[in-house]
Amino acid sequence: MTRIPVRIRRLDGCGDLPLPRYESGGASGMDIRACVDAPVRLDPGDIRLIPTGLCVSIPPGFELQIRPRSGLALRHGIGMVNSPGTIDSDYRGEIGIILINWGEKAFTVRRGDRIGQMVLSRVYRAELEAVNDLDATDRGEGGFGHSGLK
Repeated sequence: MTRIPVRIRRLDGCGDLPLPRYESGGASGMDIRACVDAPVRLDPGDIRLIPTGLCVSIPPGFELQIRPRSGLALRHGIGMVNSPGTIDSDYRGEIGIILINWGEKAFTVRRGDRIGQMVLSRVYRAELEAVNDLDATDRGEGGFGHSGLK
């Protein structure tokens, strides 16, 4: 497996938290934790930006995708509004995770909770070419459930 160095910096007040890490040998995402000073309550429907206390330097040609954790989604209805979130290679600010409570009960985010996962992905640059016609396909312009359920 190819390893790509990514520099990471902890912000003041978050040095006690573990750095993101892969929780298993086959994991594609590194769990990332909340760096909150006090518990943050998410009532059903609430959206909150949760700080992580981390900044990164990603090599050009890559991005970090911030994705929700399936266990939080299944057990508590906690997800991310902008999933996946993108950390661009030229961004140097703090990583924040926009959580939403789609569940029926309040959920509390505490310091050190694993609230998302980071996946390093290669980025390709598109070169757009304006044309008058596109190549034809069997699907054509069908979308938004055009193929049915079965």
